[in-house]
Amino acid sequence: MELTTNQHVLDFVKKYVDLMKPDKVEWIDGSKKQLNALTKIAVSTGEIYKCNQKLLPGCLYHRTAVNDVARVEGRTFICSREQKNAGPTNNWMDPKEAYKKLDAIADGCMKGRTMYIIPFSMGKIGSPFAKYGIELTDSIYVVLNMAIMTRVSAKVLAKLKDSDDFVRGIHSKVTLDEENRYICQFPEDNTIYSLNSGYGGNVLLGKKCFALRIASYQGWKEGWMAEHMLILGVQKPDGDIKYITAAFPSACGKTNLAMLIPPETYTKKGYKVFTVGDDIAWIRRGKGGMLYAVNPENGFFGVAPGTNEKSNPNALATTKKDTIFTNVVYIPSTKTVWWEGLDKNPPKNALDWKGNKWHGGMVDADGKPVKGAHPNSRFTAPAKNCPCLSSEFENPKGVPISAIIFGGRRAKAAPLVYEARDWKHGVFVGSIMASETTAAAAGAVGVVRHDPMAMLPFCGYNMADYFQHWLDMGKKVKNKPKIFNVNWFRTDDEGNFLWPGFGDNMRVLDWIIQRCEDAVDAVETPIGYMPKPEDINLEGLDMSVEDLKKILDCDKKVWLAEAEDIENYYRTKFGDTLPKELYAELAKLKKNLRKRSM
Repeated sequence: MELTTNQHVLDFVKKYVDLMKPDKVEWIDGSKKQLNALTKIAVSTGEIYKCNQKLLPGCLYHRTAVNDVARVEGRTFICSREQKNAGPTNNWMDPKEAYKKLDAIADGCMKGRTMYIIPFSMGKIGSPFAKYGIELTDSIYVVLNMAIMTRVSAKVLAKLKDSDDFVRGIHSKVTLDEENRYICQFPEDNTIYSLNSGYGGNVLLGKKCFALRIASYQGWKEGWMAEHMLILGVQKPDGDIKYITAAFPSACGKTNLAMLIPPETYTKKGYKVFTVGDDIAWIRRGKGGMLYAVNPENGFFGVAPGTNEKSNPNALATTKKDTIFTNVVYIPSTKTVWWEGLDKNPPKNALDWKGNKWHGGMVDADGKPVKGAHPNSRFTAPAKNCPCLSSEFENPKGVPISAIIFGGRRAKAAPLVYEARDWKHGVFVGSIMASETTAAAAGAVGVVRHDPMAMLPFCGYNMADYFQHWLDMGKKVKNKPKIFNVNWFRTDDEGNFLWPGFGDNMRVLDWIIQRCEDAVDAVETPIGYMPKPEDINLEGLDMSVEDLKKILDCDKKVWLAEAEDIENYYRTKFGDTLPKELYAELAKLKKNLRKRSM
């Protein structure tokens, strides 16, 4: 039964029913009864396993195809009418060509299958931030994940009334053929078209496809921002809460920071940290001339390996019920799950992420360890499960942002923390964000990869225009957040980390908040404002002020080389399209470095 009389929605559905030719069409209303019935079907076909309902109530287990385990950058396209609107950092395809190619692949692809129609909201339904979407899919796994990650409800259709303002999401597993796998965003058409994948990041169209690629374009046109940022609140002993957003490339501790547990010296005094979001922030102007942020998602799509009681107890607790585990180890005897880094007791009789027999300590023919869980295996967990979820999570107006943090993994260049001189300089700091490759990634170790604002794979339009949008937003906001850069990853000559990280990052957040309140002074350096070493609280930490000074110093030679690398990146990637203000900030950095010794 159709859940709407909205002709735009009905025309959209009919177009793809006629093309994909499903045997059956089912409208998803988000009810528990309907989701339970779909789960039953998926369990009966072997698409999904039910976990032990006493130990992991409401939890499910799923495996993707072996050739379909991650986002595919090379198969992800921005299909804007003009190539220049996709910019130099995106793959581009002409929309006419793309629709023709994708329609040919999708023709008849749902024969023998059911098409599920999912109405969903990014952000609380009816809030000023909310944006609505309809995803068509032939995957029950997608339906169940979308019901966790977004707000799936017939209320979305009621809110839409007869409006045409919704994102159209088209997905089919087709045959999971790698050669014909495409994840295409059409920003000017509010459309996402994903074929031949079953992996979350490519098929949960509310996630990166909508919440970042489409939404960043919408924000550019409508005067707001969609950012790849966590949102957290730090409550001080007097009850005052300051909210911070932070952008990091992968493998830089984003989820850990979002769910941070302060060290004992802070918890004893009454400090608390609350999670508003772990991945995406939508940011708008609000009252008091401030920027306000919401997390448009309703769940967490986290990487399982390495998540444990020590590294992220809040994330682990979030997975204990109503969670979907994908590509981790499955233990048939107990119907529970395991992954590398969970604990030191790997199972003896289990199935790996491919469904093969597996046990802890297993090695291949060359004596190399065989991992049970895929390195990018995931958990999809409801946000409401999170023990440190902010009471403002559902606030339709968002939370006021006091600070924006950028960060990357740098062995020598960036200090532990520094503050941008002003908004313009802060945009420069975000635009030059970079991380060094680790041994975990293929290729050479220590290679600098630029990832401006951690948005490189997710910006839905020309990144030079994106930088300009940031600069323009600063002009529209009276009480702008202060902008900072952090680096938890400074190392000594032997490669040992010089900062403990994890919960102790609270000490840096503390200084950042004090700077936002003008409660502490700072040292002006060629790269920005740095803490006085004595202003970082080291109480309860096995670290001296002298040790701290080593990660609050900046090597002039290293920074001069850094400035050359930035210039090369700017010129080769953006040329004359880059906002002049950013070239001016680069010139200022070079001038500062030449005239002052560090």
